[in-house]
Amino acid sequence: MRSRTRTSLGLLAAVCTAAAVAGCGSAPSAKTTVDVAMMHGVAATEPAASAKPLAAADTGFGLDVMRAWCAQNPGRNLVFSPSTLASALGMAYLGARGATASAMARVLDLPAGTSPTALEGELQARTDKLGRLNGPGVTLAASDQVWADPTVTTLRSYLNAVATGYRAGVAQAPFSTDPAKAAAEINQAISAATDGHISQLVDASMLGDIGWVLTSALYLNAKWATPFDPTQTQPGPFTPAGAKPVTVKFMNGDGFRYSSAGGWQAVSLPYQGGKLTMTALLPPAGSAPCALPTQASLTSIARALDRPGLVANVSLPRVNLDTAGGVGDMKPTLEQLGMGVAFDQGADFTGLSPQACCIGFVQQAATLQVGEKGTVAAAAAAVGVIAAASEAPEPARTITFNRPYLLLITATAHGYSGEPLFLARVDNPTAS
Repeated sequence: MRSRTRTSLGLLAAVCTAAAVAGCGSAPSAKTTVDVAMMHGVAATEPAASAKPLAAADTGFGLDVMRAWCAQNPGRNLVFSPSTLASALGMAYLGARGATASAMARVLDLPAGTSPTALEGELQARTDKLGRLNGPGVTLAASDQVWADPTVTTLRSYLNAVATGYRAGVAQAPFSTDPAKAAAEINQAISAATDGHISQLVDASMLGDIGWVLTSALYLNAKWATPFDPTQTQPGPFTPAGAKPVTVKFMNGDGFRYSSAGGWQAVSLPYQGGKLTMTALLPPAGSAPCALPTQASLTSIARALDRPGLVANVSLPRVNLDTAGGVGDMKPTLEQLGMGVAFDQGADFTGLSPQACCIGFVQQAATLQVGEKGTVAAAAAAVGVIAAASEAPEPARTITFNRPYLLLITATAHGYSGEPLFLARVDNPTAS
């Protein structure tokens, strides 16, 4: 059995979901912090665990989401963060039980046999490793947060689980009484976490029956290890799927590591510090618009790129992708992938709260800018969990014992629960 200790993170008075010192820009302003009542659970210090299984799971999940999402939008640029979407859903998964947990585990591509209560060590390793990727020229800020309406009860065991796995706390937000204020608080926190790149993730109309919102945000500002020379950036033709060629600006460089597998060609574009890399993947000629490599091909490519070998010259378009203006509703995609039970009224999130009903919405937004100096990217995801409607209390009843009745005295202590010690029938209370 793995041993672990718990460390109290205490109570805080305010929260800012993330702030970063940018490698290529400025840090989020301290003025963007959000003052809200904040509570943390008690985090366990888990024994050393590998983050690789979850990284593989997030990759498989990301490929599945992109495949389904692209099928719905074959002519559009698409950008999202598998990491943040998996984290927001993962915090919901920690409260899922039974068939709901099983369906979520399958869609999240978690290792076989994984249960919510057994995942905390791997999640903690993943969270902590993300926090150690900063360095000269590279800023990566990840933040996870639970928001709860003051009228709902969040189980202490769930508070401990998200504190352990995600280093996340719970902030109060008035979903039921002032959804506009709650939406503003969440959006302000997400904006702070992403250096203003994502300013709106949720809106008040989504929050009326919501008890909890689980958010995950990621901000990246990283310089290339070998920058592209701006003087070598040249216009050239680019042919979209099923459309006429367009003219784009191509950045040009040489000496980049190259690999191929399954017909896919790949080039490694490392950032400063050697902890982060962008891999550019070119599909085989004539591929379908939504073609994606298999996870096995990606693994083969990654292993080859880690070793000295072939090098290639690169012509890569400058891009500025942005889905933040049209925040993505991921519910249809996740239902298509098999997570429908989590959205049904019969979902089981009793590990979060007895009042938790089901997932009401899953939103994501992302931006990605790739230029000669490096990359600036931001992403955020939000999962709203509906609070079950409280039943109105029945009016008090008056029971009049005005006819013969029984009396039963039972033993309820020391293990004799229910033992009938005395039983009487009262026919006439005035008689002996």
